[in-house]
Amino acid sequence: MRIVGLILALALAGSVAAAAALGGGGSPYPRHGALHVTKDCTGYAGQTDGHCTIVTSNLKAIAPGSRVVYLQPAGASSVDSDLVLVVGPGNIAIGHVTLDFATGLGTVTFSGGTGQFASFHGKVAVSSLGGTLWAWDGTYSFDSHDDR
Repeated sequence: MRIVGLILALALAGSVAAAAALGGGGSPYPRHGALHVTKDCTGYAGQTDGHCTIVTSNLKAIAPGSRVVYLQPAGASSVDSDLVLVVGPGNIAIGHVTLDFATGLGTVTFSGGTGQFASFHGKVAVSSLGGTLWAWDGTYSFDSHDDR
């Protein structure tokens, strides 16, 4: 009888660990975490509605091929612009970027959007990887239970 109890306890512990690893509700999308993105800005010349293309992302909701569209033109020495991360029809994140061309450093903050990004928030540091490649490294979260 003791062995049966021990086996049941181990099975229950394994089930709890598996559920925790899946984020509690089994969602493939964590509600918060680290965000690491690379983007390619080939062809972006600092114009209004110019865009860069996401190359890699550790967040499934931000797929390679997504576009980062800049709503204001860049200045001579920096970018200070609202932006839209366009992932697909109805799925966009709204943000703002500041970037100093001299240092190659800046920040992007995200606050909401539409579709899967309605409750999305993020703050990332921007840094140059050389050439037309840029890195975003920071954190993200989803406010509601409808996380992506």
